[in-house]
Amino acid sequence: MFLKHFKRASLSIGLAVALAGTAGAETVLRVGNMGEPATLDPHHVAGTWENRIIGDMFMGLTTEGPDGSVVPGAAESWTISDDGLTYTFKLRDHSWSDGTPVSADDFVFALRRILSPELAAKYASLLYPIKNAEEINNASVADLSQLGVRAVDAKTLEITLVAPTPYFIEQLTHYTAFPVPKHLVEQHGDDWIKKGTIASNGAYMLDEWVPNTHVRLVKNDGFYDAANVTIDKVEFFPSEDRGAVQKRFRSGEIDIAKDFASEQFDFLKKNLPDETRVAPYLGIYYYPVNTNKPPFDDKRVRQALSMAIDREAITDKVLKTGEVPAYSFVPPGTGNYGDPAFVDWMDVPYKERVAKAKALLAEAGYGPDNPVKLTLSYNTSENHKRIAIAVAAMWKQLGVQAELFNQEVTPHYNKLEQNDFDVARAGWIADYNDAQNFLYLLETRTGRQNYGRYSNAQFDDYMAKAANTTDMDKRAQYLRSAEAIAMEDQPVIPIYYYVSKNLVSNSVVGWEPNVKDIQRTRYLSIKP
Repeated sequence: MFLKHFKRASLSIGLAVALAGTAGAETVLRVGNMGEPATLDPHHVAGTWENRIIGDMFMGLTTEGPDGSVVPGAAESWTISDDGLTYTFKLRDHSWSDGTPVSADDFVFALRRILSPELAAKYASLLYPIKNAEEINNASVADLSQLGVRAVDAKTLEITLVAPTPYFIEQLTHYTAFPVPKHLVEQHGDDWIKKGTIASNGAYMLDEWVPNTHVRLVKNDGFYDAANVTIDKVEFFPSEDRGAVQKRFRSGEIDIAKDFASEQFDFLKKNLPDETRVAPYLGIYYYPVNTNKPPFDDKRVRQALSMAIDREAITDKVLKTGEVPAYSFVPPGTGNYGDPAFVDWMDVPYKERVAKAKALLAEAGYGPDNPVKLTLSYNTSENHKRIAIAVAAMWKQLGVQAELFNQEVTPHYNKLEQNDFDVARAGWIADYNDAQNFLYLLETRTGRQNYGRYSNAQFDDYMAKAANTTDMDKRAQYLRSAEAIAMEDQPVIPIYYYVSKNLVSNSVVGWEPNVKDIQRTRYLSIKP
């Protein structure tokens, strides 16, 4: 341990000497972030574009390493009880950016806050493994002190779970488990996130947020590892116009673009081969269907819509960037799972599937004289638009009349969360590498992120059984049985399994691809 610290200290001294001639020069990282954040409050965000900003500002008990792996964060160490239910964390000595020490009370306060029903946090259900979390969140338990979280002392936090949860340590890297500064939230309420008031415990803190223009963060000199953070400022630009962002990247105006239009892939490979980065990504691109709304409350209609989509045509002819056609909701290779439960018609030739889809619609009472009419909603992106146009053409074979509707990312997802749509585009990137993180989206209790409000008692029962067994093989079987039910019911239509698509300047050092596509700025540097 001492040797490791000695080497890092020596490196920092050497770097300081080497850069002495350029003292005062600021190092700035500019990121094309592909979305305007709804807020910077960790308890009210839900998107990958928000996570990139929030994750630079705040640090949970555990955090991501340079390669996306789980490493100690605000907690320098922890122990787990023999029964797998009690986690005891020792917090490292570190402070909020306003100088106030971070304490175990901040974590207790934050976890009670996000689970309180009054806050209506979008992502609260992710924390249901904690004892009494679900009961508090659904208001069946009113006393927040009953949550399985307590401060043993200022630097010791104890969390008790309902059942052993193999992914819990990784789950704590997620922003739902980030601390918030108790002293500021109690004093300022929702205004705590405003510039001049907000404090963060991560490598960066807020400098400026101009809506629809940029979010600028500056280095937090009080961060516990600030000596090894070399980038002084990071600017996140929200534009969802992939073509425009690509032009800015090529002109040197931004250093990282977090996506690019698929039709540009061949050009980019030829002209920017080193900067074009495509890698496996643990996520699913899918269409949720509103099961609350006729005719989509009829399973046969949902099945027909799914069968008629030629996924291979979308991945091979529309996208052409390595995406894999999806016939399950859980991507293959997900941890602790094995093979997912694919739809039973996966290997049926496409023409036969279309014929079966027509028959299902006819059986449900729809045809040329009574066509299914729907609105297909998607958020702004060249790729989303091209896929929606292709899918609408495929559905036209069935006599389905699909009207396309486009919005920016925040209002689009607001509509989904409010269950105000017919069929819509959505994407899900794993918060932790476990099948449960995909399937829980379809549980009745999940609420707003179960966009189509799917509810199946047998599905819920299998998910409950999986949550309450310590046998990993049985747990995988329960989860797979749940997925099989969902793939029969088709409340969601899987389209393809993601790959991450980034443009990364050769001047950026330390950027590593990983299945979660998370690269925190604290680990990066810029070559002069």
